[in-house]
Amino acid sequence: MFTGIVEEIGEVTAVEQLTNAARLRVRGPLVTSDAGHGDSIAVSGVCLTVVEVTGGEFTVDVVHETLQRSSLAKVAVGDRVNLERATPAGGRLGGHIMQGHVDGTGVFLGRDENGVTTFAMPGHLSRYVVEKGSIAVDGVSLTVAAISADQFAVALIPTTLEATTLGGREAGDLVNLEVDVVAKYVEKLAEAHIRDQVHNRDGGTEERS
Repeated sequence: MFTGIVEEIGEVTAVEQLTNAARLRVRGPLVTSDAGHGDSIAVSGVCLTVVEVTGGEFTVDVVHETLQRSSLAKVAVGDRVNLERATPAGGRLGGHIMQGHVDGTGVFLGRDENGVTTFAMPGHLSRYVVEKGSIAVDGVSLTVAAISADQFAVALIPTTLEATTLGGREAGDLVNLEVDVVAKYVEKLAEAHIRDQVHNRDGGTEERS
């Protein structure tokens, strides 16, 4: 699990295309200081498993499913990425609970003089986003300031702009989005409840053990 508090900005130093996958090497002196084979590191919000650590760099494999859902399909050597190690048990929950399982990509639309930044998002994700709720953008835990059918806005403080890749985003850039997993669980449980209620209302019978 992660909390969306970026520890450092890393740099992609190598990209190798594999069969239905890709292998990335990323420079991150801080996150590799205690990392080893099998550890989890979030790369711009994507939870990836460390394959190898060498001289302040770590290597990860990115499977087809992840490439299809995230911006890592377009990553290139020299690109900057947000890095966060998995949160240890008993660690501080500085942002919000994140899995590093990207739900889809959004598009950076722009930022005004007050730091209010707007992103486009896939319409099917909007039902999980609420004003003053949490959303992860490129692995950064953010609070939603405004929401519409296919866009949302967040207010970015100077520290976030400096300490993450969001400060260098330009209009049209893809970003990784992870909505609040609690909202998805609530929806699934509510759907089952509503379905049962409709079934009983329409005269269905239900056996219970």
